[in-house]
Amino acid sequence: MTAAPITIEPIQAKYNSQVSRLLVQGFGRKFQNLTSMSDGELALFFEKLLDHFPADPASQRMVALQDGEVIGTISIKWKPESDWKQKQNLPSWESFNRFGTWKLLKMRFGLYLFDHKPEAGECYISDVAVHPEHRGKGVGKLLLQWAQYFVQTKPSLDRLSLYVSGKNPRAKQLYEQLLFRTHSQTKSLMWHLLFKEMKWDYMVMGFAKEALKGDDAV
Repeated sequence: MTAAPITIEPIQAKYNSQVSRLLVQGFGRKFQNLTSMSDGELALFFEKLLDHFPADPASQRMVALQDGEVIGTISIKWKPESDWKQKQNLPSWESFNRFGTWKLLKMRFGLYLFDHKPEAGECYISDVAVHPEHRGKGVGKLLLQWAQYFVQTKPSLDRLSLYVSGKNPRAKQLYEQLLFRTHSQTKSLMWHLLFKEMKWDYMVMGFAKEALKGDDAV
């Protein structure tokens, strides 16, 4: 039986619940080491983030769909051309009170530590996750290839970057196959104490782009 095609599409609100569960499957253990939250609590937390907080215009989350099911997701962001602030209707963290003050504070601190501020020209992969039943089938590669294409079509971007845990050699091998190269390595006692992750590789894929000359511009 021929498998249904996989499409890569921008996230819609109706997919938030499925994406949240994927994020827990991909990164839940890191946050559970910090907060002791259950899979269900973490999934609900991430779903509320997607539901209630506006996306930065200098970011994009995509989903990999097969037969209407979300089997993968990727989130990218880049440095905005101008500072952006949501001045109106910014949701309050009060809607997260059900998780308890202490757990909420630890989650916010964890998200802050995971945050990376892209430099000019850099497109950063914030996360990429694939459903456990679909791993090893090329879904992650499709999502990463979409990110590559995105960078290639944006004149202001010239490189794609990400962090990969030293405990995930399989992911690092995939990135290397796609021509990511280790730019630097970080070892942090704090990360080890909070997330049980000591070593991280910062990997970069560069794109050679030639600026249009005046006579060649159309």
